[in-house]
Amino acid sequence: MPAKLNARLRNKKFERNINKRGNVPVREKQDGSRLGPVVIGVLLFVVVGSALFQVIKMATSGGL
Repeated sequence: MPAKLNARLRNKKFERNINKRGNVPVREKQDGSRLGPVVIGVLLFVVVGSALFQVIKMATSGGL
């Protein structure tokens, strides 16, 4: 019995969405980037820092 009651309650909850099927509101594109300036700064720090360390390592070990 409880299974039928749960199913009936779920059906009633979403019953009004049956007629709205396919009519999804269109969202406008966001103009800004999704990454904040702090995240971009950290990524640049890691990339440039690792490249700098690699150049220093290659210079101290004798090159290629």
